[in-house]
Amino acid sequence: METLQIKAKIISNKKLKSNYWHLIFNSEFIARNAKAGQFLDIRVNHTDKPLLRRPLSIHSAKGIKVSVIYEVIGPGTQALSLRAPGELLDVIGPLGNGFEYLRIAKKSPRQRVVLVAGGIGVAPLVLLAEKLKLSKPLVLVGATTKRKLLCEKEFKNLGCSVKISTDDGSLGFKGRVTDLLKVNLAQGGFSNIFACGPEPMLKSIARIADEENLNSQLSLETHMACGIGACLGCVITTKSGYRRVCKDGPVFSGKELNWQGR
Repeated sequence: METLQIKAKIISNKKLKSNYWHLIFNSEFIARNAKAGQFLDIRVNHTDKPLLRRPLSIHSAKGIKVSVIYEVIGPGTQALSLRAPGELLDVIGPLGNGFEYLRIAKKSPRQRVVLVAGGIGVAPLVLLAEKLKLSKPLVLVGATTKRKLLCEKEFKNLGCSVKISTDDGSLGFKGRVTDLLKVNLAQGGFSNIFACGPEPMLKSIARIADEENLNSQLSLETHMACGIGACLGCVITTKSGYRRVCKDGPVFSGKELNWQGR
C-alpha cells in the first residue's frame, strides 16, 4: 500500500448543511491510489501550536481531486472549517485497509449488496457505491432528522436505489436504519452488507448479518490519535486478538469483531 505525506492545494471548503462541511483538494497521488474505506490524516491548522491531526474518510477520488466530508464538533474540525481555497493542506494518506469489493464488483448482478450509512458514515460509502455501481447496490441512509441527511443525490446519480430513514420520521422510514435494513433483507437476494456509522448501529448490523447468514464489512468510527499505528490508542479486541483500527482497519469483517464489553 502506497502512502505519502503531501502538501495539497485546497480547491474548496464549503458548508453543506447543519455542521457538515465538504473539503476538496488536489492530489493526483491520493486520487490514483485511494481505495474505498481508506482514510486521510489531515493537519487541521497551520499555527506554531498545531492541533492533533484528524482522520477523515476519503469521500471521493477522481482525476486529481480528492474530497472529505466532516462534521464540526470541536476545536480541531472548527479549525479545519476555516481553511481557505488556495492554502496548502498537510495530508498523510491514503491510510488503513478499506472495503474488499473487487471480487464482488466483477461478479456484478449475481451478488446484490446493500450499503448502510448512519450519519457521517455516508462519507466513505459514496466512493464504494461508485466502485460497485455495476451491482446496482441498495443504499440505506439513516439520520436523526432530514436536516442532517447527507449524500442522497450522490448515491442516486450513481444509479443506486436509495432509501431513507430518520429517527423523527421527518423523511422516509421512521426509525433506525437497522430496522429499515431488516425490512429490505426480508425480500431476499442479498449477499453482502457494507456499513459505516456509530458503533451501536454496526453492532446491530453484525448481529443481523449473522442471523441472515450474510457477509458484512463494517467501517469503525473509533477515535484515532496518530493514524499510523504507533500510539496504540485505537486498539480493539477481535476474535483473533488485538487489532489497531487505523492500521488493521478501519474496515473489519462483522464476524471478526468481538462485541462483548463494547
